[in-house]
Amino acid sequence: MAWNRILVEMLYLLGTFGLIAFMVGVLVLVGRFYPGSDAELIDWKPTRSPEVEVQNEIDDVRQMMEAQNEMRRRRGAPEMTEQELQEKVAEDERLRLRGRGPFEAM
Repeated sequence: MAWNRILVEMLYLLGTFGLIAFMVGVLVLVGRFYPGSDAELIDWKPTRSPEVEVQNEIDDVRQMMEAQNEMRRRRGAPEMTEQELQEKVAEDERLRLRGRGPFEAM
């Protein structure tokens, strides 16, 4: 009686793992031999165009500069221009490339 129960449990486990392995194998084969691109296979389309992404980046930088300049005005410091920001970013990038960036471990 106990052997039958163990046998049924083992068959159940083998069947479950076998079914999962079969499903994964089918998905791998479909992905491997599908004649179109991966994006076509899952009907994927980008949510935004590259132009919209660029505009979002420009807007983000503008908003961050406005917020930074607001903080500077509050403490009486001069506002930062876009040119000054670009120069600071270029300097930070040069330091980072030399291995002495602000985020390097001491």
